[in-house]
Amino acid sequence: MVLPFPAQGHVIPLMELSHRLVDYGFKIDFVNTEFNHDCILKSMQNRVIPEGIDMLSVPDGMDPADDHTDIGKLVGGLPAAMFSPIEEIIKIKKIKWVIADVSMSWALKLTNTVGVRIALFSTYSASVFALRMKLPKLIEDGVVDETGNVKIHKMIQLTPPIDSTEIPWVSLGSNTERRRVNIQRVINTNQLMSLAEAIICNTSGEVEPEALALLPNALPIGPLVAPMSKLSGNFWTEDLTCLTWLDKQAPGSVVYVAFGSSTVFDATRFHELANGIVLSGRPFLWVVRANFTKGIKEEWFNQFKKSVGGQGLVVAWAPQQKVLSHPSVACFMTHCGWNSTMEGVLHGVPFLCCPYFADQFCNQSYVCNVWRTGLKLCANEQGVVTKEEIKDKVVQLLKDEDIKARAIMWKNKACASVREGGSSHENFLKLVKLLQEG
Repeated sequence: MVLPFPAQGHVIPLMELSHRLVDYGFKIDFVNTEFNHDCILKSMQNRVIPEGIDMLSVPDGMDPADDHTDIGKLVGGLPAAMFSPIEEIIKIKKIKWVIADVSMSWALKLTNTVGVRIALFSTYSASVFALRMKLPKLIEDGVVDETGNVKIHKMIQLTPPIDSTEIPWVSLGSNTERRRVNIQRVINTNQLMSLAEAIICNTSGEVEPEALALLPNALPIGPLVAPMSKLSGNFWTEDLTCLTWLDKQAPGSVVYVAFGSSTVFDATRFHELANGIVLSGRPFLWVVRANFTKGIKEEWFNQFKKSVGGQGLVVAWAPQQKVLSHPSVACFMTHCGWNSTMEGVLHGVPFLCCPYFADQFCNQSYVCNVWRTGLKLCANEQGVVTKEEIKDKVVQLLKDEDIKARAIMWKNKACASVREGGSSHENFLKLVKLLQEG
């Protein structure tokens, strides 16, 4: 059984892992919430569910009218809604192993109730996993308190270094009570970690050597990539016309702009982003999903799309792997979600970083401070990245030959790790052997 947390950035890498395991003869029960299961089936286009993967669904504890993008509300009800149905599936189908998303760590209790063996899958970096395990000590040392308030402003000396104001659980939660609940949940589930027989990481020994050294039973098998013709686990239908448009652009000319599945911009930030992309003077491909912004008039947005027709293309969702591997793409303006970060590294694309919340600040620190393959987009005193900042950083990045060279160097390391004989490939074979023990 494969059990992702019910968010887009969690489903995709676990689907990628499932495809790899099917190739080695495993049969996968992939368990989504009912809401996400329906989204995936609607978005599939002509793809078929591959033999070996059984798509199952269970309730998420929310009412049909609830906002399923409200992660804070969703998280609270998941264990109560999902635990018993998952137990039943395990018993009926005689499942031997569960690969559970680390954000579903409550599933580790299944080892006691139904005797199943469990491996955890980290959808964030090894560094953030190590920071998660260190969270009780940070509270004990008075760096943050149990409600996520930062008490001591300092750099946390992990690799990458991260400011205490950017600890993931400080920005995760719209109010004090939600942050307190999130932090308590992390501390409680940390105590279950010893029940996991392995921590599967979407990273490699070359990409995160220091962080992986802090996780004794880690199996870095990344960067994971989905076979492009197979079911990807997308919640939205990919607009494939953007590939034809990219074919018509000059090599290394296009700014690809995509902020993942959870980022939300207000009207001011959205307008600055739109105007900044245009001001850069570069061709651009911009992904604007349906719930990306609030307060923008549809009439204005339609007019904007028409007015930039000669320079750029706006789509609702894109086949990101295919876009990043396209020769016309020059750089990637991103929220720095871990999937997007790993995909950018694997395809050797320089980054423009604009993190939104949670682990994305840590990922930005990797890009800008450790790998040095991108630049940070800096907000003004009002917290807005201005159009001038966007234009200036695009120009600066695309002139910087050293950044481009480092991006290619990290691409070569990442590609080598997943090839036969590479470190991630060898770890994947160890995982296969472990799962075959039954």
